[in-house]
Amino acid sequence: MKLNLANKLTIFRIILVPLMVIIPYLNLQGDFFSLPYTYFWMELIFIVASITDKLDGYIARSRNQVTTFGKFLDPLADKILVLAAMILLVELGKIPAWIPVIVLAREFIVSGYRLIAVEKGGKVIAASIWGKLKTATQMLAIILVIFDSNPFAECFKGTLTGVEFVLNVIATILLLISVVATIFSGIDYLKNGKELLKD
Repeated sequence: MKLNLANKLTIFRIILVPLMVIIPYLNLQGDFFSLPYTYFWMELIFIVASITDKLDGYIARSRNQVTTFGKFLDPLADKILVLAAMILLVELGKIPAWIPVIVLAREFIVSGYRLIAVEKGGKVIAASIWGKLKTATQMLAIILVIFDSNPFAECFKGTLTGVEFVLNVIATILLLISVVATIFSGIDYLKNGKELLKD
């Protein structure tokens, strides 16, 4: 199978994930403008991967190169990237475990519905505004959380001031919005796909 540029970018995004995962285990010393090298390289890899997410879709549509392989792999690559980043952030003590648990539960539900849809004739459940909001806020929130030197919701403890406080507030709010959007997009799938469960 010959891969077009959009599909190559999608595969490149998946390849970036294990590179991001090994960074915390390299015990990198030093910092870049007060950002420890561990977080700097994680940030850089995640930003590059996020850019390829937007770029591969644009290239596929603009060049009329939308393929079945791309439709399958692109959303899968997004899920792998986001969940890998979130699990890393849990291990690093930056976010609580319940956030990726909610995201993972939603993805299992949606994937199950898609399998049933394929089995029953390929009905496509369109992505809602909640799904688009989920993706955008997840990407932005993860970028900010990696950049933030403080853990999730530290701003509510009264220990932060100035720029640290503002950054933590924005990162925390964006992450909470992404969780709400994740839940509501999952509910939308359940609601719009309820006919699939009728025999």
